[in-house]
Amino acid sequence: MADETGHLPRGPGRILKATIWSLQGLRAAWLHESSFRLEVYLLIVLAPLALWLGDNGLERALLIGSCLLVLAAELLNSAVEAVIERYGPEFHELAGRAKDMGSAAVFVLMVNVVLCWGLILAPRFF
Repeated sequence: MADETGHLPRGPGRILKATIWSLQGLRAAWLHESSFRLEVYLLIVLAPLALWLGDNGLERALLIGSCLLVLAAELLNSAVEAVIERYGPEFHELAGRAKDMGSAAVFVLMVNVVLCWGLILAPRFF
């Protein structure tokens, strides 16, 4: 997307600003979203397990990457919910549908975590 400077390459200053904004978003999610905090706690437990249980780099990347995708979807879902709440507290069918779809996206990626972990680890134990 074009910004006030057009489509020019970003310099170090712009990259630093973008990083700061991203960190502010992570901080906001941590402070205001209990689901995000829970998923971070799960990542803190699952990432070391993935490093230990994965046989190679690809398996480790799939095990950890599937968990990181859940966090990304949770951030997007929270952003959708925040915009809808900002728009107004009254019920609207489309607002409800958007919130439900955001939640469904997180759910689908949680199913992806279970599938990745199951398909990689189940053959070793059964």
